[in-house]
Amino acid sequence: MARSRTDNLAIAVLLPCYNEASTIGAVVRGFRATLPDAAIHVYDNNSTDGTALQAMLAGAHVVRERRQGKGHVVRRMFADIEADIYIMADGDGTYAPADAEELVRTLLTERADMVVGTRRGVHADAGRQGHALGNRLFNLLYRTIFGPDFSDIFSGYRAFSRRFVKSFPAVSGGFEIETEMSVHASRLKLPVSELELDYGRRPDGSHSKLSTFRDGGKILWMFAMLMKETRPFAFFSTISAAFMLASLGFMTPVLAEYFQTGLVSRMPTWVLSMALMMISFMLFTAGVILDSVARARAEQLRIHYMSLVTPSAAKPPIGETTPAPRTGRGKADAA
Repeated sequence: MARSRTDNLAIAVLLPCYNEASTIGAVVRGFRATLPDAAIHVYDNNSTDGTALQAMLAGAHVVRERRQGKGHVVRRMFADIEADIYIMADGDGTYAPADAEELVRTLLTERADMVVGTRRGVHADAGRQGHALGNRLFNLLYRTIFGPDFSDIFSGYRAFSRRFVKSFPAVSGGFEIETEMSVHASRLKLPVSELELDYGRRPDGSHSKLSTFRDGGKILWMFAMLMKETRPFAFFSTISAAFMLASLGFMTPVLAEYFQTGLVSRMPTWVLSMALMMISFMLFTAGVILDSVARARAEQLRIHYMSLVTPSAAKPPIGETTPAPRTGRGKADAA
């Protein structure tokens, strides 16, 4: 490879794994061939099938994370590893290591903090039909709530800048972590990009760890919690509107009777309707107050993000022509 702007940048490949012994060796060797100077880190999440051994034999740095769940693994990776550019992929062989160079090129040329490798054809083959339907529904829900920044929020093939990795709080414990990454970028209005890539099928002997209903429920709960934290006015206003509609539903016949007869014969219904109305007002007020708090928190996160050092080689001065980057020589170890 010709020398380029990545010559002085450390690149780290992050591979969270759970029972991927049949594929992890080929994945590590693939990234080693594509990015020969990158440090490849495999974090084994309590595998029982020899995943760690296969990764070590292929030349990866292997660390064990005992807390079960992809979110715990990603949080540990982001905290432990120091690099200028991070590439995260799955160890199941569904993402092509050869595409990593294009992810890095896009990250540098577009000066982005995250590049998502969107999965071409994932809706036609997502392991099971329930997964494909869930992908469509959750992506639509994300765009409705958080904005149109992403078209595939569940893609596990991503490239990150150091600023993104070190400013990302990573509170999720499971497969919801990709959703949290997308919301973090949308919340802070970070520069992001998408790159459509081929999505392969799992080879024989490799099985999906996703449960359509259990993990779908966790992701839906994460949507609600992230909406509460990042868009509290919309969250509490929606609940407030539901209580107000219920209040009006109970109140209407009582008021109709009062205007006709001058009497209130259903006093408990009237009391219930007024209680529901008061709850609606309280929820609306909470949304207004918490919206100001959320804006202040977003500003603090943005200031912290801006304080992180970005490699000058990755961000040339405005006006300077940036050559098409290639992955070149980086630091030998990233952590």
